[in-house]
Amino acid sequence: MEIADALKESYIKGFLNEGKRADSRGMLEFRDIRIKRGTIDHAEGSAEIELGGTKVLAAVKLVLESPMEDTPDQGNLIINAELLPFASAEYETGPPTPESIEFARVVDRGIRAGNCIDLKSLFIEEGKAWTVFVDLYVLNYDGNLLDAGEIAAMSALLDTKVPKYEDGKAIMKERVKKLKVDNIVASTTFGKIDNYLLLDMDGNEEKVANARITIATDGENIRAMQKGLNGSFDKSEIEKLLDNSFEHYGKLKKIIQNE
Repeated sequence: MEIADALKESYIKGFLNEGKRADSRGMLEFRDIRIKRGTIDHAEGSAEIELGGTKVLAAVKLVLESPMEDTPDQGNLIINAELLPFASAEYETGPPTPESIEFARVVDRGIRAGNCIDLKSLFIEEGKAWTVFVDLYVLNYDGNLLDAGEIAAMSALLDTKVPKYEDGKAIMKERVKKLKVDNIVASTTFGKIDNYLLLDMDGNEEKVANARITIATDGENIRAMQKGLNGSFDKSEIEKLLDNSFEHYGKLKKIIQNE
């Protein structure tokens, strides 16, 4: 471990041992969340979120395609993520990294398992259906991409308008109706540093954490869970974090709905 990292770890753990966090938040408290919708004119839907110092942009494009052979009566949902080099000194140009793949998959899993988009509603006629592409761009990294990405993706989907379809063609400049969104899912990501449980870790806390778990809910059901890092959570910790995830859902839903 480099000296700078060791000092940072000592600094963070020093606060935790006093029952505090370095930024004065409670252990299970989010940083400030700010969101803007409709930030990209040429996208069918878009949203930009700031979660503390983390900034993520979500853009939705609808593409008219042939349905998959095994699902001829429905469209498709594809979520991609890109960690832009200017967002962090640790990000580089090139093919998708394990981190960007995990980021996209965790966000996708919550939305897909939550039945947020009825893929059959994307079907138009035999041989034609909409594919919904959600692209996530990390503009600045300061921890907790997973929750920021889930909020941004859901907000962008709610902002999405479907282009007009006429005479077998899509008229992309004419957006005639809202994309049908049947459910709203939000995630809460918790970290563990020694025996301390933290919600919404910032970038420095993530470097020190030995375990991470993301819980996606729709306020009534657990829709997805993803464990990260090498550490573990015991049963009582999981139960506590599940309760906390449901407690935060109402606030996160309002943010996603831009209320």
